[in-house]
Amino acid sequence: MSEKNSPPGSPKQNPDQNLETNPLPKDDSSLETIVRKIQDSMSLPKRHKFWETQPVGQFKDFGDTSLPEGPIEAPTPLSEVKQEPYNLPSPYEWTTCDMNSEETCTEVYNLLKNNYVEDDENMFRFNYSKEFLGWALRPPGYYKSWHIGVRAKASKKLVAFITGIPARIRVRNEVVKMAEINFLCVHKKLRSKRLAPVMIKEVTRRVHLENIWQATYTAGVVLPTPITTCQYWHRSLNPKKLIDVGFSRLGPRMTMSRTIKLYKLPDSPGTSGFRKMELRDVPAVTRLLRNYLSQFVVSPDFDENDVEHWLLPTEGVVDSYLVESPVTHDVTDFCSFYTLPSSILGNQNYSILKAAYSYYNVSTKTPLLQLMNDALIVAKQKDFDVFNALDVMHNEPFLKELKFGPGDGQLHYYLYNYRIQNALRPSELGLVLL
Repeated sequence: MSEKNSPPGSPKQNPDQNLETNPLPKDDSSLETIVRKIQDSMSLPKRHKFWETQPVGQFKDFGDTSLPEGPIEAPTPLSEVKQEPYNLPSPYEWTTCDMNSEETCTEVYNLLKNNYVEDDENMFRFNYSKEFLGWALRPPGYYKSWHIGVRAKASKKLVAFITGIPARIRVRNEVVKMAEINFLCVHKKLRSKRLAPVMIKEVTRRVHLENIWQATYTAGVVLPTPITTCQYWHRSLNPKKLIDVGFSRLGPRMTMSRTIKLYKLPDSPGTSGFRKMELRDVPAVTRLLRNYLSQFVVSPDFDENDVEHWLLPTEGVVDSYLVESPVTHDVTDFCSFYTLPSSILGNQNYSILKAAYSYYNVSTKTPLLQLMNDALIVAKQKDFDVFNALDVMHNEPFLKELKFGPGDGQLHYYLYNYRIQNALRPSELGLVLL
């Protein structure tokens, strides 16, 4: 139910400036400020005709504490859920995308590679690998029917795509079955056809058929109404390449050699017992993660099957490391990141920006700063160009310390058919959506 995901690059970002003065002023970018500005402009022609018909938090209700937390609409009897797909414009037809099929996976990959999220200056576009898409869309208990495509009837070409996967999301003390909605993509030449709203309604219908009534999603645009707004931060690992492709710029009074020296990292991790996660670690990592995530207002409710799927290392998709005590052999700390490259558009020398995205990190014995520095070191060893992180969970304190710079990309988190009374701070969110 997302119209757009997070921006893939931050070409306006300049992480080489004084890191103390670089962050965006919070008062301009906070969720409250954004929503107040929208409320003030509500006399303008309605900008969200579709979303105003949906069971989501509405801008006009923002801050109204008389509205109860929880589901906005009660479930419909399953017999009353629409059994037939919604109507598409006549040249198009629905297709269910079998992500186990190499041919279909290639079609989806190519559609996203050429038409998915770009930054504001059209310099970078997300380039999810086929392996990543297989991982992201086939978690335990997934529904093939939630991988929805639109084809042109005449050519059979895949021209649009949207997905859902099942998840258990804890909101305060309530664990709620939800769909995570992602990868809404419409071919660039069809953006005027109003396909997105009917695709959102269709994935919602199919989710309802499985007796699931809530969903979560993210967008790089403001829709009614975010539960929180997060900031992307970027840590240069290959500063020369990032500057060459326009992802970042050389700071004032900085030379390239000084910049490279500024971002230099040790050759190997410094924490004793730091190693790659293995299958035998799944129970220990699950306990560590569940205990850690319990402190946030919204977080996934992971069991061992989820941890094995989402966090066991998969080459080119997700990397996970932990700290095992050399004395007790207890697993005390954990860090992870996933691989999401971006295509570099219109550059003669480079075609791919290799980006690591911080995923779930838990520190109990090793200071988080030290743990994340080790994560940066292994990412650099694996030839990533940049390490990205949102200011969610306990991330914010290590960002400046480890020479991350704030990008210009914000990511808004949403719940569908579930109301939270007050907007969350990013540090109250324990959920990372791909």
